[in-house]
Amino acid sequence: MEGNVPAFEGTAEQAAALRKVIEERKTQPGCLMRVLQEAQDIYGYLPKEVQIMIADGLGISLSEVYGVATFYTQFSLMPKGRHRISLCLGTACYVKGADKILEALEEKLGIKCGECTPDGLFSLDSCRCVGACGLAPVMMIDDDVHGKLTVEMLDGILDSYREGK
Repeated sequence: MEGNVPAFEGTAEQAAALRKVIEERKTQPGCLMRVLQEAQDIYGYLPKEVQIMIADGLGISLSEVYGVATFYTQFSLMPKGRHRISLCLGTACYVKGADKILEALEEKLGIKCGECTPDGLFSLDSCRCVGACGLAPVMMIDDDVHGKLTVEMLDGILDSYREGK
């Protein structure tokens, strides 16, 4: 494992599913976006190994695949954790201390924003607004909204997910 990037561990079943998607779509004009979306559904993210399979299968360059995968925010080149943390950094949340919450989360989880913990339990991302400005600062973990956050609340919240909330 390099840094906080786990080694790619795709299965034969996933590879077969991706080959099927590529085969079904490769004659469709502009199929790359759809193939990337389906590949991310299969693997959960788009590691280099998957991008190579797509490039080879569609007969296009790896740089073209990488360019599209990195241009659109819907795609992730990093694995996501079992619990996905998204911290709002929109104006209301930022003014109420979301930057301090982010610093504390990075320290407590041992990762930077955009990464996944080595055990695969948590991934940490930021967003611009979750639509709950009255609860600022706000973070979502999976589909759960946690508002009026303080740094002191984070250990209890994270522990509840570690314990299988």
